[in-house]
Amino acid sequence: MLTKTHKTLRYLVLVIMAIIIIGPFILGFWTSLLPTADIAKGALFSTHISLQNYVDAVQQTAIMRYLLNSFVISLLTMAAQLLFCSLGAYAFVFLSFKGRDFLFYVILATMMLPFEAEVIPNFVTVRQLNLLNHYAVMVIPFLTSAFGIFMLRQSFRQIPPELKEAADVEGLNHWQFYWRVTLPYARISLFTLAAYSFLESWNQYLWPMLTTFSDKFRPVQDGLRQLQSQETFNNWGMIQASAVIVVIPTLIVLFVGQHYFKDGLNEGATK
Repeated sequence: MLTKTHKTLRYLVLVIMAIIIIGPFILGFWTSLLPTADIAKGALFSTHISLQNYVDAVQQTAIMRYLLNSFVISLLTMAAQLLFCSLGAYAFVFLSFKGRDFLFYVILATMMLPFEAEVIPNFVTVRQLNLLNHYAVMVIPFLTSAFGIFMLRQSFRQIPPELKEAADVEGLNHWQFYWRVTLPYARISLFTLAAYSFLESWNQYLWPMLTTFSDKFRPVQDGLRQLQSQETFNNWGMIQASAVIVVIPTLIVLFVGQHYFKDGLNEGATK
């Protein structure tokens, strides 16, 4: 009886937490279906439901351009971090050189610095390189990640030493072992890093606000702020529709990432 009560309370708490987490998104989606006049009146239970706000957002704003910009920036950042973080992690695990551990600790120390502390020196650097208001200014400062190197290093260290010894016997060089053995073995960690780097780049706000000045290169988060700051943009239904459009890619990435993560857990359990 006590166990059944505990289980009921546990599910009740989970349902309440789910409502708290999902509630704002459901409210935002519902609001995006309502006319601005009903939203202004607080009539959230209006029957005037339509997709017109989404049509207006696509036709009357630059939301699709912002989406394209964010996709380009996020995909480039994701690809760069997968490459450079995996190479860095491989070097810290399978290469022996002087000061290897010290250099790794220095890289870890950079994780303690808040991004705000790096904004000014990074901004001065990209301005001197004439990279402002370009895709490069959103990608180059984030080509690698201390967190990504740390996570992949921990994953690479789980590779059995026998695999490296067998690769040496077969005559594989470091590049061949990296490509044929290391990356396939750590694919779940690579998927995790890919999702993390994509979402982190997609959700950036402060850096693009400082470094992009036109719709040609402005990503979605700064684009939404730009739409709301326009004097003529007071259509709150359209704002909500734009916000929902921006959230959809992140939900897809989270869903796909969760799928691969579950596959990795199942594969690990079978081993």
